[in-house]
Amino acid sequence: MPTSVSDPVFDLHHGGKLAVQSTVPLSTREDLSLAYTPGVARVCEAIAADESLVHRLTWVGKAVAVVTDGSAVLGLGNIGPRAAMPVMEGKAVLFKQFGGVDAVPICLDTQDPDEIVRIVTALAPSFGGINLEDISAPRCFEIERRLEEALPIPVFHDDQHGTAIVVLAALRNAAKVLDRKLSDLRVVVSGAGAAGVAVTRMLISGGVAAGDIIVLDSRGCIHSGRTDLNAAKAALAADTNSGGVTGDIAAALRGADVLVGVSGGTIPEAALAGMAPGGAIFALANPTPEVHPEIATRYASVVATGRSDFPNQINNVLAFPGIFRGALDAGATRISDGMKVAAATAIAEVLAPEELSTGSIVPSALDPRVAPAVATAVADAALRDGVLR
Repeated sequence: MPTSVSDPVFDLHHGGKLAVQSTVPLSTREDLSLAYTPGVARVCEAIAADESLVHRLTWVGKAVAVVTDGSAVLGLGNIGPRAAMPVMEGKAVLFKQFGGVDAVPICLDTQDPDEIVRIVTALAPSFGGINLEDISAPRCFEIERRLEEALPIPVFHDDQHGTAIVVLAALRNAAKVLDRKLSDLRVVVSGAGAAGVAVTRMLISGGVAAGDIIVLDSRGCIHSGRTDLNAAKAALAADTNSGGVTGDIAAALRGADVLVGVSGGTIPEAALAGMAPGGAIFALANPTPEVHPEIATRYASVVATGRSDFPNQINNVLAFPGIFRGALDAGATRISDGMKVAAATAIAEVLAPEELSTGSIVPSALDPRVAPAVATAVADAALRDGVLR
């Protein structure tokens, strides 16, 4: 809670982080007649005759809704829609700052998937894309799937795909630094929620052998012999862990080259000791990594977290502004797997070979090269994948 002493965090957030600003002059009667009545009626009639004009004659072609139900906010959990608003405002600011995309935070006072799908579908004509945010698993999978099927605009659950895209980019560059091939790596993903499932799928799409990935949930290794799995986890069990490894994180990490933590909690140091030497640890839980970097460096050559105060910050801001910028510019109707892989490749390739090191496997979140590179790659992939209006 704020105190009587000035607090820079609360000071910055006072009054919120967003405002609406006009892009046209409103100084004269003529200005008013063009921007509003009577001139605006002509534009309305044109769109009524050809609805596709809404993307060119209004802000729809460059606007995204950032939608949450407040059920899985950062590492804070189910704190509800009002407490989620500062994060959604922050997301909207990042969209504008890094991608030039106008974004509106929308916090829904319901956690019912049917209601969320109904509301977002009804709101969709006002936006060119939907960024789902901080919605808990497994509900998020159904909500995203149903909205993708219902809407002719990109729908993207950033906690899943943004995380996965940046992890793939980071692992590609880590493999270069370590002089390894993705196809030779044994990977453990600690966490089978929204991010864990998406990271696993993205790593497979990017070249990691599916059978060499072991995913863990709160009950241990996911494998085909378990009968307590939801649909998303059962699908992972069918595709991964070809060795049928059972047990806890220590069992999974024996001989592993890479650990990706997206679960929170703490991974015991004793479990890390079983990893193959010279690998990578990505401990991405925020604000407290599953493994503190000081400990992780004892067992891995490349260490990454989700925090800005340690080297190798794996942060979704490297992905989502450029992804939506590219998708909107191209007129994409959805964000394909090819567009996601293209985004990961673009992020990885921002850093020139001479910029790569164990302490620098991804560009800074503030690197101005990132969003334009991602936008171009995503737009090109949308054309190749044939997902344009």
